[in-house]
Amino acid sequence: MSSMRPDLTCRVYPEPDSMEIDHLDRLPDSVLLLVFNKIGDVKALGRCCVVSRRFHNLVPQVENVVVRVDCVISDDDSSSSASSSDKSRGPFSNLFRFVFSGIVKPLQALSQFLGPKRASSSSSSSSSSSSSSSSGSGSGFGSLAVGTEDDGGEIDQAGVTHHSPTQVLKNFNEIKFLRIELPSGELGIDDGVLLKWRADFGSTLDNCVILGASSVISPGSMKPSIGGGGNNGGQENGGTDGVCGEDNGSIPDSFYTNGGLKLRVVWTISSLIAASARHYLLQPIISEHKTLDNLVLTDADGQGVLCMNRDQLEELRVKPLSASSASKRTLVPALNMRLWYAPHLELPDGVVLKGATLVAIRPSEQSAAKKEVSDGSWVSTAFEEPFGTAAKMLVKRRTYCLEMNSF
Repeated sequence: MSSMRPDLTCRVYPEPDSMEIDHLDRLPDSVLLLVFNKIGDVKALGRCCVVSRRFHNLVPQVENVVVRVDCVISDDDSSSSASSSDKSRGPFSNLFRFVFSGIVKPLQALSQFLGPKRASSSSSSSSSSSSSSSSGSGSGFGSLAVGTEDDGGEIDQAGVTHHSPTQVLKNFNEIKFLRIELPSGELGIDDGVLLKWRADFGSTLDNCVILGASSVISPGSMKPSIGGGGNNGGQENGGTDGVCGEDNGSIPDSFYTNGGLKLRVVWTISSLIAASARHYLLQPIISEHKTLDNLVLTDADGQGVLCMNRDQLEELRVKPLSASSASKRTLVPALNMRLWYAPHLELPDGVVLKGATLVAIRPSEQSAAKKEVSDGSWVSTAFEEPFGTAAKMLVKRRTYCLEMNSF
């Protein structure tokens, strides 16, 4: 009976050598890189890089990186801390400040990915659609930085060290696809108002598409699906927007007298300023990362999307950026615009857009190659559903042409 005990023990308990095997080590680097590229999130990758020396060496080779921003600090919020700091500010410091919630203080070279959580309430009051949009997008936004506990950047009153995105991403050597997501859109608009834009940039604006509506009505509802319309939207809704039978494809006369045209002008200018401000802050990142094939700067609200492909990224590197140093944004050239309008636009899913407006914009002086691209399907495919369908429906209506000087 005693002779059976060693055999029984071997069956129940593994050999000591087998307990020390880490099966994760058997995976090749290529498989781990596939996993890291699926993760993408910069803070999650920061956690991974402190797991082991192998992970620490592989994370910088990730090609797909997503940077999600927790909050944006305006110039007013950061002015007190700025006055107490003697450190010089980089080109980012007068535009945005990104503060990431922290996890732990890393022990490896990618420690700038992580930092303590900073509580911040960045609520903006909404007055009228025109005033809040123009003031929100025309002024300086703040400064751009990432909060950590390191000593390598600017320290605010909460003891958070702020690093620029250039510093945050400097350890990545092979980035091809970069997505940066702001916590919200820059434009302050009334409740119930729809406003979305998409812009493509090279060294300057290539094209921009703006979709707006004075109100959005859900199926089976007589009220806007997102709050009550603002002052300007209310003026429109009281006009011809609700008269479906009189819609002959042309803009009604009331559009010019009830504030409808003025509101669209404000939407257009505000969206262009927001897009050019985003483009300005990306320049150092683009210059630093030569491997980039695609860059997207969006926001959690889905209000605006700035896109740059490989050719546009390369154009910005070789061609000087025309920038306004005072407003911290890229200068917008003279523009040609096409406008489509529908007082009442019902989508296939039953959603109704009142005062639906689509604006397609491109520079007046543009190369033939870029014009050929702009004359394609870029307008109708600029937005995700159901707003992509709305754009396709609007472009079938009568087109109005406008011009705008550079600013």
